[in-house]
Amino acid sequence: MLNTIAKTLAASALALCLSLAPASAADKLTVLLDWYVNPDHAPLVIAQEKGFFKAHDLDVELVAPADPSAPPRLVAAGQADVAVSYQPSLYLSVKEGLPLVRFGTLVSTPLTALVALKDGPIKSIADLRGKTVGYSVAGLEDALLGTMLASAGLKPTDVTMINVNFALSPALVAGKVDAVIGAYRNFELTQIKLEGKEGVAFFPEEHGVPVFDELIYVAHKDKIGDPRLKRFLAAVEDATIYTLNHPDEAWKAFVAANPKLDDELNRTAWADTLRRFAHAPAALDAGRYARFGEFMKSHGLIDKVEPVATYAPALP
Repeated sequence: MLNTIAKTLAASALALCLSLAPASAADKLTVLLDWYVNPDHAPLVIAQEKGFFKAHDLDVELVAPADPSAPPRLVAAGQADVAVSYQPSLYLSVKEGLPLVRFGTLVSTPLTALVALKDGPIKSIADLRGKTVGYSVAGLEDALLGTMLASAGLKPTDVTMINVNFALSPALVAGKVDAVIGAYRNFELTQIKLEGKEGVAFFPEEHGVPVFDELIYVAHKDKIGDPRLKRFLAAVEDATIYTLNHPDEAWKAFVAANPKLDDELNRTAWADTLRRFAHAPAALDAGRYARFGEFMKSHGLIDKVEPVATYAPALP
């Protein structure tokens, strides 16, 4: 009898100790965004706000960069775990010798576009002859525009390029340029409408430019075996499916975390962006990456095309 009581007390003490012991801490992961928080980042914000990261034993910190060009370099330097970047930028990073690889996709279609005013003189790409085109960043945008112009029988010299920095919509609405290249179709068209104008978009992928992933996740190539990355993508996939199934509830969670974004521009961008999120973030279209690499090389943006596995190795 005493032995039974002793065993019962011992078991109770053990249970009490276990209940008082701290739960194992979730693994921390720092994710640098490509820009300030906006609807493009919905799966990440929802994964955080609705507990999907936590469910995969992750403690994720989302950080908006002070300098949008910095995140990939910070990840390459080991100062962060993951960066949201762009497929075209990945080829340039590899060319520069940065030890970066893509391990997942956030937005699986291009967002960038050539935009003009609907009531303006540009009704087709051929109408750009002798006109002005505003841009923000030279290099890729030159390649995109040059290819689109070629689809209409024009040459780059047939247009005048004007650097408007990142004021694409304001420059177009104010009549400083006839069109802009590099405008995000899910944002700029709404911005233009809010200014009392109507915009029209011409999509690069419909005018000779190979399809590419607009936003991707990159990590240090030596960390591709880090098990946190698989769990991160699993959480993001769960959040994406939740957002697609429950867009209104997801929107409420998104703006609860970011009250300043509760306006018409971001509400419209939210709806326009949902269908563009990668449903399976870990999936890779190797042919797409090979084709776009050849496109980058043909425009002199990179010297050679590396094997796809160099840019986007499979997670072990």
